[in-house]
Amino acid sequence: MSTMTPELALKHIWMTAQCDPTALRSVSLPGTDPGLPSVYRVGALAQATIAASGLAAAEYHRLRTGRRQHVTVEMRRALASFRSERYLRIDDGPPPALRDPVMGFYATRDDRWIQLHTNFPHHLEGVLKVLGCANDRAAVAEAIRGWDGATLDQTLADAGLCAALIRTPEEWAALDQAKAIAGLPLFEIERIGDAPVEPPREAGAERPLTGVRVLDLSRIIAGPVAGRALAQHGAEVLMVNGPHLPNIAPLVIDNGRGKRSAVIDLRDATGRETLNGLVRDADVFLQAYRPGALAARGFGPEELARVRPGIVYVSVCAYGHTGPWAGRRGFDSLVQSASGIAFTEREAAGWDEPKHLPCQALDHATGYLAAFGAMAALARRATEGGSWHVRVSLAQTGRWLQSFGLLPDGWKAPDVSIDDVRDCLGTVQSEFGRVLGVLPAERLEETPARFDLPPARIGAHEAKWA
Repeated sequence: MSTMTPELALKHIWMTAQCDPTALRSVSLPGTDPGLPSVYRVGALAQATIAASGLAAAEYHRLRTGRRQHVTVEMRRALASFRSERYLRIDDGPPPALRDPVMGFYATRDDRWIQLHTNFPHHLEGVLKVLGCANDRAAVAEAIRGWDGATLDQTLADAGLCAALIRTPEEWAALDQAKAIAGLPLFEIERIGDAPVEPPREAGAERPLTGVRVLDLSRIIAGPVAGRALAQHGAEVLMVNGPHLPNIAPLVIDNGRGKRSAVIDLRDATGRETLNGLVRDADVFLQAYRPGALAARGFGPEELARVRPGIVYVSVCAYGHTGPWAGRRGFDSLVQSASGIAFTEREAAGWDEPKHLPCQALDHATGYLAAFGAMAALARRATEGGSWHVRVSLAQTGRWLQSFGLLPDGWKAPDVSIDDVRDCLGTVQSEFGRVLGVLPAERLEETPARFDLPPARIGAHEAKWA
């Protein structure tokens, strides 16, 4: 196994996207792993993905001004960003409740472990229906004791529900899904159509992404982090939710900073026409629905490249866009469970039950990679034209983290409390109250990253550009 440094990881991202290697001289990445209790090099992942996003913003600004600027990302600030939902506070209240009580690990009849993900009410109801038990952790545990792990894993997946059998890295590698994504790069930036060159609008603007319009059709963490990362460099980000789709309130607040928020119902023709109208004036279309879901409504990448030549279409998914699990519902913690990460953390720490990473590292890293990909594609559009499709997934990001090599005693590192990161936090007044949240980790010497807007409730704004 290799030992990955933050600098090597950043170089891998940068060169995979065929960006100008000269820019890498303008980055500083102070700090060393382990920055959190984990045997994985989570700090290197955080630093490299955030630095890639910050450096891409700096390079897009250079296209506008001709000036390079230095980018610094401290590991401790990057790790604070990777735990932004954990450090969020409203009016100095208690930490937000992010998980349903039934969510978690359960032992099966054949002495395996399975993880349930029940944070959305309809997912919880579906799991309880399959198990035939009450909404109570003890009842769920007893019901799962009557199932073999692999059978329950497949039964829940077939029902469109969210669970993952805890696998070893070797068991995961043997699956067809792991083999499918093993053939993919960390991310893809693909030209999907012809369009004229579009240099950055408003030459000489003070912020890297001034004039860039982003439609953010994503929920929970990975996609919304990508939209938030674009907003903090000056993009106009309009978050679009469906009126029927569930959300998790603290994540709406944490990842809604810098964005406006509208509701559009894509189940009816009027809603689809409204979104099409927004697409015509958009630069980036960011979506985190399961592969094919939006294409079925007429909003696939090729369709939008016809509606808006020059669009940068960004797709975020759980298990990758190819392979038998491409359509499987997934979240960060489930990908950790399925791919051997939770098994490896447990083995190292000697725990009785599986153990997740100390942050939603796959979500956050994938979000920053999506933002990076969007900016790299905007830079290509500015120099060679074209419409572009950027693809990232939690499983591809997880596979990359697993290639970094392990820190055998990394799990012994001290945990990091909110008091340890007070200098990484800032407050803003919002309709939710006074929000204390993690500030952008990347420091650009000429164009500091910042949030121009407080978070807003879902549907607070009209579905139109400012």
